[in-house]
Amino acid sequence: MKAIDLRTEYLINPVGIDIANPRVFWTCEGGMKQTAYRIVSEKWDTGKVETDTMHAQYPLTLTSGERVNYKIKLWDESGAEGEWSEPAFFEMGLLREAHWKAKWITGDYTVNKHKRYPADCFRKTFACGGKVARARLYMTACGLYSAELNGKRVSMPLAPGVTNYRKRVQYQTYDVTALLEEKNTLTVELADGWYRGSVGAWGIRNQYGTETKLLAQLKIIYEDGREETVVTDETWQWSNDGPIRFADNKDGEIFDARMTPSYSGHAKVAFHPVVPTASNNVPIAEKETFAGTLSTAPSGKKLLDFGQNIAGYISFRVNAEAGQKIVLHFGEMLKDGELYQKNIQLSFKNRTTPLQKIEYVCKNGENEYKTNFAIFGFQYAEIETDVKITASDVKAIAVCSDLEETGTFRSSNELLNRFVAATRWSAKNNSADLPTDCPTRERHGWLGDAQIFVNTASYLFNYLPFARKYENDVCDAQHKNGCFTQIAPTGGVDFYMRPMDGSAGWSDAGVLIPYRLYRQYGDKAVLTDHYDQMRRYAEYKIATLGKWYPTAVPTGINIRYVRWISNFGQSYGEWAEPADVNAFGASDFVSPHPEETTAYIVYLMDVMAEIADILDRPDDKARYLAYAGKVRRGYRKLVETKRFSLDTDRQAKFVRPLYFRLLDAQQAAYAKKRLLKALDNYGWRLGTGFLSTPLILYVLAEIDIGYAYRLLENEEVPGWLSMPKAGANTVWEAWEGPNNAQGGIGSLNHYSKGAVVEWLFKEMCGIQVDGENHFIIAPKPGGHFTFAAAEYKSVYGTVKSAWEKKDGKVTFTVSVPANCTADIMLPDGTNKILQSGEYVLNNNYSV
Repeated sequence: MKAIDLRTEYLINPVGIDIANPRVFWTCEGGMKQTAYRIVSEKWDTGKVETDTMHAQYPLTLTSGERVNYKIKLWDESGAEGEWSEPAFFEMGLLREAHWKAKWITGDYTVNKHKRYPADCFRKTFACGGKVARARLYMTACGLYSAELNGKRVSMPLAPGVTNYRKRVQYQTYDVTALLEEKNTLTVELADGWYRGSVGAWGIRNQYGTETKLLAQLKIIYEDGREETVVTDETWQWSNDGPIRFADNKDGEIFDARMTPSYSGHAKVAFHPVVPTASNNVPIAEKETFAGTLSTAPSGKKLLDFGQNIAGYISFRVNAEAGQKIVLHFGEMLKDGELYQKNIQLSFKNRTTPLQKIEYVCKNGENEYKTNFAIFGFQYAEIETDVKITASDVKAIAVCSDLEETGTFRSSNELLNRFVAATRWSAKNNSADLPTDCPTRERHGWLGDAQIFVNTASYLFNYLPFARKYENDVCDAQHKNGCFTQIAPTGGVDFYMRPMDGSAGWSDAGVLIPYRLYRQYGDKAVLTDHYDQMRRYAEYKIATLGKWYPTAVPTGINIRYVRWISNFGQSYGEWAEPADVNAFGASDFVSPHPEETTAYIVYLMDVMAEIADILDRPDDKARYLAYAGKVRRGYRKLVETKRFSLDTDRQAKFVRPLYFRLLDAQQAAYAKKRLLKALDNYGWRLGTGFLSTPLILYVLAEIDIGYAYRLLENEEVPGWLSMPKAGANTVWEAWEGPNNAQGGIGSLNHYSKGAVVEWLFKEMCGIQVDGENHFIIAPKPGGHFTFAAAEYKSVYGTVKSAWEKKDGKVTFTVSVPANCTADIMLPDGTNKILQSGEYVLNNNYSV
């Protein structure tokens, strides 16, 4: 038996982490069961540890820059000693404030917050005094930075990512050993980014500050043991007369290739009160590249279709004369054969945002360009130029956090396969260091989107490091009274939206994201690290019970139950139900929603009680269970009133209480029947909104699996399959996509409706993580599907489940990873425990 897929804190050979005692993880190859392991590094030898656990925590105190090289040996079920794993390592970043020797620097100019400025250009030349053994560049910024060492790009795209810079600034660590020469030049460009540039739907600026600044520290260790440090300070050269004349992460760039920085001035020393920390996350990276198809629009403008809606930027190489211009606009759709941007833009007075525009002024001869400080959401690019340009001259480059893909799904329904692919694309397109709603108009870290999608994301990707970083953002934004916000980080949030902080289903993400990560990864640290913040939020929600402002208590409810119902504050409610289901549509967010709010408080209390139990906090568990019981009774009384009656055609009004188990037996029986009637009345189309769409198939499957498949297979609007049927290659915000008539939900790259994909893995193919080294595999065939197959590379190994209908029977194929077991539960009642291995099960289940 051999240890494979070695990781540290879910990352492969990370450089520059700052977790004090990081954990190493592995999975097993060969053999049935791990009975022991041994981990050996320079300072650490566990000896033979008898356990089947596939992780261990480094126990020693680590220092800044320390690298730990390790390997693992396993023993199998027979006691046989395996071979050593391939070597792995992790390396620490800068762990103490005192270890930062660099100074913050900024450009030598006086900032006017109403003006936009060219990118700052910094330069430092230095010599190496011997043969270099190791060199690390630690770098961050308030703004976005792009670094080159001796003409070679060093930094990741959109570095250092996005945080609330007033509370958290994350730095990157780069191994630059191979780039150093005897004489060296380090250059850095600095742009506004999220810090000073456009953020939010309206492109609000200066949300975190008006002075962009840079911090960099290069540590060089020579072969003879000497150390040298190059740091940002007032000796760095500076100018802002380089080619990037304008840079905004949403609006785009103006690039004048005729200009080169003079570095004629010097940097000013600046100050920022936040000590940088590592993100402990995957970097942002360039991913897929697309060639375009060139055509001519009716207006005569050139259009490039890259064939896939992405988040990213472009590169091109052309020959031109000095002064010729190339102007590109980017968008998700065409209208009447022309590029159309209005679905992603907002206009106010003389300003429209986002522009998604590149303006390039050519130099004489060959011109080569790649966007540096912006990403766009686009499938199409409109080109205005007199430069001779062909389709092969331009490439589109997808840019997102470097999430490892861990889940695959395929079935006999090609529309469903395409919907899963679209979901994967929309997830990647909204993951540039932050889970956003769309890569165009708002680009906000909406908590609601993140919490409904985290289960799907955890099947599709190695998601925990990315989600862990986002949970830090969520906790950084928490109000003093315990209320989580609706968006994190909060830069760019419109003033009129702030009253929706605390909104049911949105702000609950501060609890639900770590809880769901724990359920998928079995990692208690995601709970313990944030338990205090989760507890503060739970107490905040408890304090809202019994408040009925500004609406009156509904007629017919006993006053004794009013104190266990919450009608406090503005909230989004179900949000974005189809217009013919809820006439208020996307505008239904200006009032309290006692049904949704009270339901989510019960769910929150249930979840908090479970978390308290996991963390051995019996007093908290008892408190939250008591509140769950009381608020559940309040909810039952609420839905007995005429105003909140279960006699409605709004599907969400049944899905939520049935999924959260809020109703008594009589109410639940009625709700199930009434849900089916509502679906009949709506032609078995999807009538739920934002919060309940991911839940409805679970509820229907519990009634009868046939109902779940009937809704899943619906191809009409509203329905999941209606999108790929209409040609979508990403998930749309509105069911109607380009034909949407509801204002404010026009994005064509919005992953939330793709949250149903978790059901395909968990129920359709039946793959569920059920504790350490154990799975439940309970596939549920149905509908007109002839086969379905899913594969999931979990933290415990790769598990597979597939089924195929043939000749009236169903064959199930299952693969359980080494050192794991699985409870297999088949529709014919078969229930057995499987050890590691591959199985083909032919049973008595007929179709």
